[in-house]
Amino acid sequence: MSTILSWGSRIAALFLAIGLGAVLVGSRRFARRVQTDVESLLATSAAPPQGLITEDMLHGLPEPVRRYLRYSGVVGRPFVGIVRLTQVGRIQPNVGQPWFPLRAEEHYSVRPPGFVWDGALRFGPFALVRARDMYREGAGSMLIKAIGLFPIADAVGPEMDQGSMMRYLSEMIFFPTAFLGDNVSFEPVDDRSARVTLTDRGRTVSAVMFVDEIGKLTDLVAERYRTVNGGFALERWSTPVDEYGELAGLRLPVRGGAVWKLADGDVEYIDVTVTELEYDVGR
Repeated sequence: MSTILSWGSRIAALFLAIGLGAVLVGSRRFARRVQTDVESLLATSAAPPQGLITEDMLHGLPEPVRRYLRYSGVVGRPFVGIVRLTQVGRIQPNVGQPWFPLRAEEHYSVRPPGFVWDGALRFGPFALVRARDMYREGAGSMLIKAIGLFPIADAVGPEMDQGSMMRYLSEMIFFPTAFLGDNVSFEPVDDRSARVTLTDRGRTVSAVMFVDEIGKLTDLVAERYRTVNGGFALERWSTPVDEYGELAGLRLPVRGGAVWKLADGDVEYIDVTVTELEYDVGR
């Protein structure tokens, strides 16, 4: 999203030029496209495994992972197949630039893994930038439009595939029963961390999960592609958890962010709070 802020003044001028009616038309058009993407994602989502999660299913996992899953409360709960959540927060699309209010809705499929994220960046009272991030059928993409009409970015390719798949892995913390899927594996690191690997369509991504003494997941650190000057660079990436709460009957992160761990210092670029979370709605 590094190009968004350079468009800020242009977007404001564009809004003044075309008027509120065009903004509303663009927003509805963008929303229809997102809805089509969500329907396509959920149409291929398989039902979750039957039965409840048992303590025996945690056997053989690294101790920090067992501690985390017990703390989350998944034992005795059913597996999850689809997820919907909403977020509010702020985003800084470029280093050293202002933060902007953000509202977003996201849908996930667990089998196969995928998501569609619909975010609105606000300039004053209006959502003048709309962004759709997606991972589906092994491919990632990011679409950003000003006023829902004018393209700012439309990114696809192998780096987006890796980045979007990594994002999905990091956000499994909102539906932790997915960590018990047959496409997920673990390696012990020490008594406070373990490496988790997600496999999908012949590709893998891995990250290190950090878990405190009571079982709270405090951070997830990995290598992820970052957009830089129209290209991509593989950088260290972190998603620290700032606050836990109860959602859908589980103990889950409710507030956190994402940070690029760069050679010249850390760059935090998003800070969000989950306001709603639902599992398997409509099944």
